[in-house]
Formats: sequence, C-alpha cells, structure tokens
Amino acid sequence: MKSYQIKKSLMNLTPLFGLAALFALFLLIGSSQDINIGYGLKSIINQSVVVAVVATGAIFIYTLGSFDISLGASVAVSALIGGIVYNRTESILAMLLVCIGIAVFIGLFNSVLASVFNLPVFVTTIAMLSVLNALVLVLIKVNGTGSEIAVPAAAVRPLNNTPFKIMVLAVFFFLSLFIFSFTGVGRMQKFQGGNPICAKLSGISEKKMAVIAFAMSGIGVGLGAFLSIIYAPTLTRNTASSVGMDVIIAIVFGGMPVSGGARSRIYAAVIGAFSMTLLSQIMVMFNLNSGIGQMVKAAIFILVVFLATSDQRSRMLPR
Repeated sequence: MKSYQIKKSLMNLTPLFGLAALFALFLLIGSSQDINIGYGLKSIINQSVVVAVVATGAIFIYTLGSFDISLGASVAVSALIGGIVYNRTESILAMLLVCIGIAVFIGLFNSVLASVFNLPVFVTTIAMLSVLNALVLVLIKVNGTGSEIAVPAAAVRPLNNTPFKIMVLAVFFFLSLFIFSFTGVGRMQKFQGGNPICAKLSGISEKKMAVIAFAMSGIGVGLGAFLSIIYAPTLTRNTASSVGMDVIIAIVFGGMPVSGGARSRIYAAVIGAFSMTLLSQIMVMFNLNSGIGQMVKAAIFILVVFLATSDQRSRMLPR
C-alpha cells in the first residue's frame, strides 16, 4: 500500500519534473548557442499565458469527462467584440468586461443547448465552432477593414508587459484553485466526471455542474481574449486560431487524464502550457521546421495519454 502511494505521488509530480527538465534544457541550449535568455523567457511567457489562462478555466469542463472544441473560436469572437467596444468607448475596462461577458455567454449557451437537446457537450461545441468561425468573418467585415479590426497599439502598450500578464494568470489560477480544491463544486465535478451514474443517484445535478464549468471556462476565455488583444492589437480571422488544440495538448501535457474525474488537477493547465511552449522553443533552437515540431508534439501527446491511462483502464467505472 505504501509503495502504491509513493508511485502515485511520483506520477502526480512527473509533469512538474518534465517542466523543470525542459526549462533546464532550454537554459543549457540557450547558453551554449549564446542566445538572449531573458528575451527567450519573455517570448515563452507571451506564448504561454493565453493558453494557460484558457486551459485553467477549461479544466472545469474536462473534469466532467467532456471537452469544448470551440474554445479558440470563442477567444477570437470575444477579442473581436472587445476590440470593437474599445474603438467606440476608448475604455480598457469596458473592453475587459465585454471580453469576459461575451465568453461567459457563449459558454453558458453551449451548456444550455446541450441540456435542452440532451446532447453530449462536445457535440454542441462542434456545432458552435462553425457558428463562431462564421461570426468572426462577419464581425471583421462589418466593423473592420474587411481583413482586420485594430485596437490602437498605444492604448494597450502599458499593459503589454510580463508582470501584468503573470498577475492576470496568477489571480485567475488561485481563484480557480480555491473553487476547485476547497469548495464542494470541485468535489462534485470530480465525482461526476469519475462516475456520472453514481453522481446522479447521489443527487448531484449534471446541468448545474455543466453551467458552473462553462461559466468558469468562459471567464478564462474572456481573460485570454483580453490578453490576446494586449499582445497583438491587430485582430484578424487567424486570431487565437490554434488556442483550441493548444488547450487540449496543454492539459494532457500537464498530466491530467482526458477522462476527467478524481485525478483532475487545476495546475495541469499551467504546467502543460509552459511545457508545450518550452518544447516548441527548444525545437526552434535545433532548427527543426514546424512540420517536424508538430509531429514531435503529436507523438509526445499520444505517449502522455497512454502513460496517464495505462494503470486506470482495468479500474474504469461504467460511464
């Protein structure tokens, strides 16, 4: 029993060890190639923070044993509408609130749609992905130049710095950690993700848990949209185009099982997002092209999923 607990603890720490190893490798290669380490770290944070924020909110959905494939498109729509609001009000606060409000609305609409039609959440989010991608084109055409919506760079420049971005991530992370680990919400969501039948018989409302999960995810998406505007104030149809897939990969890289349940962890999102970016940066240092980089990520993704679920398959409860 004791050896099993030790093995379990080491498995839980494996993603953190992986992140530390990638960071050490980045420093080693950067030093040997005389690369500006400070600039490289700043670039890693800029690339990681949006995915980390969105993935932190998405943990609530993944814990239920489901996933939202429309997150990237939701970030894009929220950012575009936030940019439109800023251009009309010149208020950073209004832009932030609109980004969060639109993202939460989209998330709640997804959960309500799934409840009304009694469909799996991922089915409704696939449909929503197409709707949101079309809405991106409409917003740019009606409110932009036809190819972009631009927020004045000078307006967001004071916020485009590492301390502010880390602060946003930290505040949302600790809020999510508190709700997930120190309230009944997190425990009920883990229970439902582990065995929805038992959860339902215990009186846990599947619809209520879905609403809470999508609301928290919406806040993360809204903050991600706000940070996207700060980093790249010229918004196009390609804004946040890779975020949806990056979130899935980051959560898995962070050591969270795709099946959700009791082994879900909030920190998986942050660890995974930074690990993924460090891995990409290291491959750039080795002059590997993007195609090879994607193949390496895919191989590691499959390996991590296999290792994370290899000791659970025989003990999976009926779903």
